[in-house]
Amino acid sequence: MQKFENEFTYRRFVEAGKEDEFDKLFDEAVERVSKEVLGKRFPMYIGGKEVYADEELVEYSPIDKRLIGRFQKGKREHAQQAIDAALAAFSEWKEKDYKERVAIFRKAADIFAREKFNVAAILSIENGKTRYESVGEVDEAIDFLRYYALEMERNRGYIRRVKLPGSSAKVHAGFQGAPGKEEQVTIAMKPYGVFGVIAPFNFPISISVGMSTGALITGNTVVFKPSSTDNMSMLTGLKIYEIFKEAGVPDGVFNYVTGPGSEVGDEIVMSKKVSGIVFTGSRATGMSMIAKNYSNGLQKVFIVEMGGKNPAIVSKYADLDEAATGIASAAFGFDGQKCSACSRVYVHESIKEAFISKLVEKMRSFKIGNPLEKDVYMGPLISEKAHQRFIEAVEEAKKNGTIIYGGNDVKLQLNGYYVEPTLVEISHENRLFHEELFLPFLVITTYKELDDAIRMANDVEYGLTAGFYSKKKSEIKEFIDKIEAGVLYVNREISATTGAIVGFHTFVGWKGSGLTGKGTGSRFYLQQFMREQSEAVVK
Repeated sequence: MQKFENEFTYRRFVEAGKEDEFDKLFDEAVERVSKEVLGKRFPMYIGGKEVYADEELVEYSPIDKRLIGRFQKGKREHAQQAIDAALAAFSEWKEKDYKERVAIFRKAADIFAREKFNVAAILSIENGKTRYESVGEVDEAIDFLRYYALEMERNRGYIRRVKLPGSSAKVHAGFQGAPGKEEQVTIAMKPYGVFGVIAPFNFPISISVGMSTGALITGNTVVFKPSSTDNMSMLTGLKIYEIFKEAGVPDGVFNYVTGPGSEVGDEIVMSKKVSGIVFTGSRATGMSMIAKNYSNGLQKVFIVEMGGKNPAIVSKYADLDEAATGIASAAFGFDGQKCSACSRVYVHESIKEAFISKLVEKMRSFKIGNPLEKDVYMGPLISEKAHQRFIEAVEEAKKNGTIIYGGNDVKLQLNGYYVEPTLVEISHENRLFHEELFLPFLVITTYKELDDAIRMANDVEYGLTAGFYSKKKSEIKEFIDKIEAGVLYVNREISATTGAIVGFHTFVGWKGSGLTGKGTGSRFYLQQFMREQSEAVVK
């Protein structure tokens, strides 16, 4: 059985004193991708064949509006074709020995590792991430592939065999617990069929690979739809298809379809031929899909992650330097466009001014600009709609609170939406403390007793991640016992609420952030893609 190790590319380069080489490899990949990949017309892939639609979707980079490519505006019939192709491929794929599927996805991990900087360059250009965020995301995709392969091995394909002892005693009729002959009992976890994988824009490599691998390695087939409307990530989605294909995923097992959610997405979600949906995105969209399905008498498996409004609590016993660094990193990395981003802070009233001073100092240090350049920490917002949400949030803050720092656009010689990291003091009752904004926008208020801070932290519909800073053991225990979130970090300087590591931090949403209570990168994730069958055979 192979040993699992996290990829940790940047860490390895830095620890080896080779950060310059890391930057060189990324810069070369950006140049290569810009010359050889961007600006082309790209097909969908259904049943292993190139498919073109009557209309196209044109994708531009949020960095500077450069042309990324022209993609197909798929319609319902294309989704139907992809579903049929996946259904046709299911019988043969599910019958493959699990070891064969494991070998395919380990090969996919090796290809991603080989192509790491090229994939990261595409990712940065497509959604505006910095080189550090993008390489880290590709690393996470590799980790998902290798970790889930190991889980299939560790559980021997999720098949367990036991014997029910027989008895020589005879009875004239059977009943519960009656003596009988020996039975060979097999408990097998078996795939459902076709899964629709509906991916988000913000982690279009790692989340897409993780969701797709979960479905595929357990024997299901997939219709994959990358984000294809306002926040497009179709080129990274295509790269996933190409790597899976090279790794040996058969035609029809993984189908790549682009198009609007109103047609392609809706057809995938509502088709009777689709057994399950795995989705990452907004709570409104996730709940709408589930409600529409069940209200129409359909029964599907839903594996969903639906965002967060993630708090951090800073105690009077906290190390304020650690807290300021961790919270700033979690709030403003990738412009706060993460479901795990820290978006609200509760600080003890006795340390408010000292903490805010350190936090603002950290915010001032963040370089804003072209994320393809070294040392840039904050790039552009993903779209005009995101920028409009920023403007509306700033207006709300001006009206009902105090803008401590930020709140303005940043004027650069780039054709994108660049804004300042923003810190606002406002009442906990205000909507900015409760609505997921997906922006570099952090709200803060004070508390007197820890019970009050935890109560306010829990007073939202979400429950994804939460951070806490205190050196007092009793407070740490109280936080862990009472906070309503799936992923907790205590005294974490690198990030207060973001950065789950595959195999260590299971990434799971409670309350309105999830559905099954089981998270990605954990030992329980794959079981969601299978159903249990008990098979008793009398010898």
